[in-house]
Amino acid sequence: CIKFICVFHCNREHKNLPYSEISIWDLSVLPGVLQGNLVQDLCCTMSLIKVLTIIALVPVVFNLLKLAWKCWRGLREFVLSEYWKVNLRTYGQWAVVTGATSGIGKAYAKQLAQRGLDVILVSRSDEKLQVVAKEIEDRYGRKTRTIRVDFTDGHSIYRAIAKELEGLEIGILVNNVGMTHSDHLAYFLEIPDSEKKITQVINCNILSVSQKSVIHLLCRGSGLIINISSEAGNRPHPLFSLYSATKIFVTYFSQCLHAEYKSKGITVQCVAPLLVSTNMTNNMKVNCFVKSASEYAREALNTVGHSSYTSGCLSHALQNMALTVLMPDWLRMSSFFIRVLRNYVDIVKGQRQACKEDEKFRAC
Repeated sequence: CIKFICVFHCNREHKNLPYSEISIWDLSVLPGVLQGNLVQDLCCTMSLIKVLTIIALVPVVFNLLKLAWKCWRGLREFVLSEYWKVNLRTYGQWAVVTGATSGIGKAYAKQLAQRGLDVILVSRSDEKLQVVAKEIEDRYGRKTRTIRVDFTDGHSIYRAIAKELEGLEIGILVNNVGMTHSDHLAYFLEIPDSEKKITQVINCNILSVSQKSVIHLLCRGSGLIINISSEAGNRPHPLFSLYSATKIFVTYFSQCLHAEYKSKGITVQCVAPLLVSTNMTNNMKVNCFVKSASEYAREALNTVGHSSYTSGCLSHALQNMALTVLMPDWLRMSSFFIRVLRNYVDIVKGQRQACKEDEKFRAC
């Protein structure tokens, strides 16, 4: 038998009792229940509970939908893109790749040639440029051109680059060239030859992606600009301040440029890798966290047309999510964390120095 706890006066003989149990099957009290305020108050209470439940469920449902949308985007970006690739030849005949003699830049150049584009290689070492150009021509049968410039020289190089590109059907520009202020994490005031190094990093990392004379070549029709940023461009990174700041510029600039020119047929994609085995990362051993340059470039190119901002591969996307959760801003920016990180860097430097000395000893 279902029972109520009566806490209101309901015009029957139990009205003087503050609390009493009433059976809904008790016909002797049912008229009083119906004529009084009990049912109305119960209905109001139940309605309030329903409203509060709905209010509580709204953010839950919203977050579930948001999670489902992210999962779908990730599935499309990193899994389905392997089978649902954009035909890069539709952008144009030639692709320009900066920093193309090693690492991610070289891997992008090879992947673009493999997908049917002729490649213009831009870097500072003429000898390395010729080696990569010959490798691409022999292996993929595509045309190549080389432009030797040093991106740390600043504005003076871009007219020469634009002149070399005149008359060519440039469809894709990969701004990969970049540099760090040091080969290890360091406090800003510890940067060696800081004034020169700051200028070089800014020239190499910022000017290279924001030159109107080069970007303008793509604005004659459809085109694709791929700016290589970094996970360090997602958030501030102490002890990596200068590099992080320049990569944050690349990330935000790319997103703004895409918003401004997507209606004109220009796609701007920002690629933000974590650890890739290159000279910049001391050719770290490839594992489930560290990608090889060739594999990373292949997966990153698959994301073209699926995302204007990407980590480049599923492994790095998952790592980025984990870092966001496990290393929040308050921890990453704390003095304690910076000291721990610096101590770890000093230990690694000591180990590397010991290895070098050991190699010299064995060579002797």
